[in-house]
Amino acid sequence: MSALLNIGLTGLNASQAYLNTTGHNIANAATPGFHRQRVTQEARDPQYLGGAFFGTGTGITGVKRAYSALLESQVLSADNRRAEYAAYNRFISQVDNVLADADTGLTPAFNEFFAAMQSVSSNPTNIAARQALISTGETLVARFRTLDARIGEIAQGVETDMASTMVSINGYAGAIAELNQRIVVSQSVGSGAAASDLLDQRDQAIAELNTLVKANAVPQRDGSLSIFIGSGQGLVLGSEAKQLSIGDTLDENGRPMVLVSGPSGTQTPLAESLITGGELGGLLAVRRDGMEPAQRSLGLIAATFATAFNGQHKLGIDLDGTLGENFFRLGTARVEPPTSGVDVAIDPASLASLTGSDYELRRDGARFFITDIASGRSEELAVTGGEAQHEGLRFSGLDASMPSQVFVFPTRYVAAGIGVAINDPRGVAAGSPVLASVAATNTGSLQVEPAVFADAGGLMPGAPLAMSPLSYRFDAASGSFALAPAVAGWPATLAYDPATEASGKLFTLTGPGGVQIELKVSGTPAANDAITLADNRGGIADNRNAALLGALQTDKLMFGAGSGSSPTATLNNAYAQLVAKIGSKTREVQAGERTQGALLAQATSARDSVSGVNLDEE
Repeated sequence: MSALLNIGLTGLNASQAYLNTTGHNIANAATPGFHRQRVTQEARDPQYLGGAFFGTGTGITGVKRAYSALLESQVLSADNRRAEYAAYNRFISQVDNVLADADTGLTPAFNEFFAAMQSVSSNPTNIAARQALISTGETLVARFRTLDARIGEIAQGVETDMASTMVSINGYAGAIAELNQRIVVSQSVGSGAAASDLLDQRDQAIAELNTLVKANAVPQRDGSLSIFIGSGQGLVLGSEAKQLSIGDTLDENGRPMVLVSGPSGTQTPLAESLITGGELGGLLAVRRDGMEPAQRSLGLIAATFATAFNGQHKLGIDLDGTLGENFFRLGTARVEPPTSGVDVAIDPASLASLTGSDYELRRDGARFFITDIASGRSEELAVTGGEAQHEGLRFSGLDASMPSQVFVFPTRYVAAGIGVAINDPRGVAAGSPVLASVAATNTGSLQVEPAVFADAGGLMPGAPLAMSPLSYRFDAASGSFALAPAVAGWPATLAYDPATEASGKLFTLTGPGGVQIELKVSGTPAANDAITLADNRGGIADNRNAALLGALQTDKLMFGAGSGSSPTATLNNAYAQLVAKIGSKTREVQAGERTQGALLAQATSARDSVSGVNLDEE
């Protein structure tokens, strides 16, 4: 009788275990990370009595959770990518809105400025038109500075979110390390089986960590999990957790470095390439591929526009008959360390070759190497007298005193420092300094287009122009124009063959101090037909330089394929490309976030069909 009661008691105990587990499942149906638990049981060892084995009832062997490693990994993978896209989209969409907005974008400001330039060209003596040009110039540079500042604010938001995300990562790392220790203890007292609820808590902490940074869990023999983030950086090893932080030191890209510290507190730099996935991976990616390229491109447009405009403006004369000065003010390139002795300036002669890249300069003995930081492309510089040229830039101070490593940021910070350099409307150099005319006594069909400065050479901006008149007469016998009387420093003859060049020939005359004048001659001159070149100090109504300045709006100034190559894009084209690039990246990221959200929903549904609590079933 007692055996029968004992067998019944084992059944009651088993039923009680089932009821307890069912109640536990129902109570935790909405608990994040909870996996449905089930009781496992088996028949107890039989007893041999009277020549036969008799059963002794049932026994509980454990409580296991419904868990599929494959389905869990699919959920983690989809959620990690979704979080990365979401963080990227949160900031890149802000940059897209700023650059593409019709009220805050650069294109309307460019159009207003060049419209004011056209007004000066139409009426070069009108002081009001000149003042309007300066005012719209102030508006344009303010737009550059505003866009740069807004991108900088968004970048600062990225930095703030990175710091906050690292605090959360450190919290989850500490929690996982603590749960590792508790699971090891529970496993030691549970005959090798860990508590399911502790495993759920640890898996949930890993899942939360995985939304912040890609987390890979590696099981250990004692039941703990080692957590590696990104591309293999150890974060949790047993019961010890490392900590991430943002340091004050800048890396080669000018970014605050990511630091990792162990239990001893020693901090070591962590390469960004080792941190991928999750919110932190998205923040690092948008800082690297969104904020910085946008700032560099904006600075490139500002540097190209201001340099080209200044160059042409200095080839004209103002209302007082003096050569033009710089219309815009540009800051200098940033060099780290600033005490390196290296100077960097834009080379106007190869402006189209300017790329907007950031560079690393390395000195190896007497040899100097330059590396494009973004692409990693490296080459040796040809240095002469401590100077070298590369991609639209002139470098100086390249000597034995230069540190072994220098970082150069030629355009990234240009837009923040651009300004208007003149405030007197009379100083707008709308006229051309040189007049070209044909003699009234000419008998042939000789024609000459208005001459313009090609290069002011050694002339000082803002200085009065003093140029001796030049008279070239055609010598039919020699087939050339001869300078008579001769003027020191100017070419004595200009070869011209009416039979083959009557449609037009462009001459570049180089005079004293490196002054260069472009002159286009056409037609068929008769013997002794003359061309006269003279200064235009009294030509206050001249608008030829204003017309050339206005033409910069449609001139191709940017994106030459290499040194000396022809530019391929106008200023508006370049800005449109920047807007299109950011917009395309924004659409790509938004599409990725939607896709990963759908994949996450599918993976979660598949996992919950195995691991979730179904109240009807319970």
